[in-house]
Amino acid sequence: MKTSTALRRITCLAMLALLLLTVTGCSTESIVVLDPKGPIAGGQRDLMFISTVLTSIVIVPVLIMTAIIVWRYRDRKGRKAKYTPDWEHSTKLEVIWWGIPIVIIAILGVITIKSTYDLEPSQPLESDRKPLTIQVTSLDWKWLFQYPEQGIATVNVVHFPEDTPIRFEITADSPMNSFWIPQLGGQIYAMSGMAMTLYLQADEVGDYWGSGANFTGKDFAKMNFDVKSTTQEEFEQWVNEIKALSPELTLDGYKQLAEPAASEVQTFSAFPEGLFEMTVTKYGASHNHGLSWKDMQKIKLQE
Repeated sequence: MKTSTALRRITCLAMLALLLLTVTGCSTESIVVLDPKGPIAGGQRDLMFISTVLTSIVIVPVLIMTAIIVWRYRDRKGRKAKYTPDWEHSTKLEVIWWGIPIVIIAILGVITIKSTYDLEPSQPLESDRKPLTIQVTSLDWKWLFQYPEQGIATVNVVHFPEDTPIRFEITADSPMNSFWIPQLGGQIYAMSGMAMTLYLQADEVGDYWGSGANFTGKDFAKMNFDVKSTTQEEFEQWVNEIKALSPELTLDGYKQLAEPAASEVQTFSAFPEGLFEMTVTKYGASHNHGLSWKDMQKIKLQE
């Protein structure tokens, strides 16, 4: 009997040690949302950490107490735990197990409200640099990026300079999807007939990845795109190379591109004027989130 009990204890300890080794072996670098490379993703990471710590104040003691109670009051010979069948109330304990969660919920509420406003997707980022506008269109099963100021377009690849606010204008010419670059910020939906605004920024040069985070059919798993943050000089060189070496995207070419199919990386030296606005309004009345009055008027003229 003693051997069996000892074996169970050793097994439990071994499993606990294995679990601890597994958890501690996971670095934040392997979890992209915990390795932010921009101010928005950094704020979201901090919010996750703060929320986890605050909720752990309740969860961890409850789990520990559950284990202690199960062990202490288990059915066994010679049990010495005090038996009080008539006990039913303790004001002190009631205050503790109701008061602490209420305080934590209140703190979480304040933090959530503040973070909701601070991390509003359409809110411009503070910077000395002019924001770069990139128009994003979700297609089946690919992403089209248009650079209205540079006059180029790409498929499944997006470049931008470091330390520069990026103003993504996002829509869909396909079923609803979700635009996501995990190391730069949270996802935002791409919807037909709507133009959503998302401000992101990369604080350093690097290669990241983006994806569609919403199920959209057969090849939705292939809706990944390459993200590259470069110096300003490298970005301008990349734009010039596309202008010099890539073909133009015509309206017929866009219609063919919009057909349901996965795609490799493509680049275009030009695209039809007003293509993004045409896509937003092709399904009827258009709506927007975070677009300026000038942009709204531009879209309305396309209707």
